Amino acid sequence: MDASTATATETSSPVRFDLREHPLSIVFPGLHEPVQRRCFNHSNSGICLLFMNSSVALHVLCSYGLEPDDLARLEASATCSFFRQHGGLPPDERLPLTELAAFDMCRRRVALASMAAEEEEALKQRCGGSYKLLLKYLLAGERACDRREKFQVVAGPGFSIAVTSNGEVHTFGHNHSGQLGHGTLSNEETPRLIRSLQGVRIVQAAAGAERTLLVSDAGRVYQCGKNYFGIPISSNSTFDSIKTPVLLESLKDIFVVQATIGHFLTAILSREGRVYTLSWGVDGRLGHNTDAMDRTPRLLSGVLEDKPVVQIAAGNCYLLALAFQPNGMCVYSLGCGLGGKLSHGSTDDEHHPRLIAHFAILNLQPIALSAGSWHAIALGKDGRICTWGWGHNGCLGHGDEDYQTLPKVVKGLSHVKVVHVAAGLCTTFVIAENGDIYSFGRGSDSNLGYPPQYGHRLDQLTPKLVTSLTCAGEKIIWLSATKEHEAAGHTFAITESGKLYAFGIAIYGQLGIKLLQDQNGTSNPQRVDIDLS
Repeated sequence: MDASTATATETSSPVRFDLREHPLSIVFPGLHEPVQRRCFNHSNSGICLLFMNSSVALHVLCSYGLEPDDLARLEASATCSFFRQHGGLPPDERLPLTELAAFDMCRRRVALASMAAEEEEALKQRCGGSYKLLLKYLLAGERACDRREKFQVVAGPGFSIAVTSNGEVHTFGHNHSGQLGHGTLSNEETPRLIRSLQGVRIVQAAAGAERTLLVSDAGRVYQCGKNYFGIPISSNSTFDSIKTPVLLESLKDIFVVQATIGHFLTAILSREGRVYTLSWGVDGRLGHNTDAMDRTPRLLSGVLEDKPVVQIAAGNCYLLALAFQPNGMCVYSLGCGLGGKLSHGSTDDEHHPRLIAHFAILNLQPIALSAGSWHAIALGKDGRICTWGWGHNGCLGHGDEDYQTLPKVVKGLSHVKVVHVAAGLCTTFVIAENGDIYSFGRGSDSNLGYPPQYGHRLDQLTPKLVTSLTCAGEKIIWLSATKEHEAAGHTFAITESGKLYAFGIAIYGQLGIKLLQDQNGTSNPQRVDIDLS
């Protein structure tokens, strides 16, 4: 997922039980408990006969998909000592079963499976010292960035990228610098598979001005389009263009899990939760005093060197980072502060990451971010959303066009629980838990999802329900909106089954659909002929 979108949707909502009140046959289906049990609901601590076999208990804990907090509650249970005892199983027989279960669930993640033991231990310590906290960190990143090996789409500036569930990449739209990756400079009006990536499984994509970044499940990054990283000229590249995806050698020693592109900067996130920035280092703007054309990845200096980051989001000239803490998450920002984009109560620039402290005052725990060109969104654990930055065209949803220098809760969505947010070029989209979609902001590009009412203002200053996407016949789970400030806007929506719908401007074919000869776009969502599942 590109950083312009973020989600908290899960494949299935976890079911929580009070283990002192529910019979074990409900908590762990398929297993039978003895008639007389000696824990859960009994004043005397003891061992339930069900769990005399540690291997069976471990299998149940891992298979049932318990959350890290659930595992912690099991271990801390006052009425059952079994989960606090040594499990007697590898890799460390001294670990309790809950910690072993967290270890197993961590190792199922592709990024962690190939990590050296000493690197894994270092990351665990950065997360708080336990496998339960390490698992909590990994899950937070998967949910914030949708890094769950599912399909996704990116509405780039004049072009689009679609990634299927099996890691294939289809691109379409503007191709002036070869950013579509097909070996040509010709535009594509419908989705076309990048065949040169055969055998490479892509799990995340990012789009910027005439450039594309693709992240594989092996942590490698491929680039095509404008030769932004100074790649040597070959038969498939020129000084200005790279027409087929090439591996970025400068990142070969970093296992990358996310990339994000702003107009002036590129940033990547490693599996260890470290943030690296490329370019825009002039005058120390991103914490490093280098030439503006420097293309070497630089570790983001400052407080985030010791905090694992789960998500990054780049706007036009600023960067947001969602950092993990054992008791919740927090947001840091840096870059250009004009319009209040950094959310510190001023319009000052920040050369190093600075904590956005106002979330604590709002009692809002952020779990996902989305950065548009000039404004940003934070999704809270309780389903509230905050917006801040430039308020052009009403993109903050507060009923005006004023800029906000601090996070402000969008009151027009107080009646719904939001699970997904997407910020674009002066546009904002949200998905509610019940599947309803709301949008607000700039309406001149027909990309808000409802037809313009002639004689009325095109912009939408407060959240408005988008009814046109009911044509999909199923829940929308993903939205992506163009955020580049020089591009005409377009928007994508993906359904649960992988159907793709597009609306907005299509002058380069970036919607991936056939339009009538005199049409340059559509405000009515249209089905794109591609199956992302």
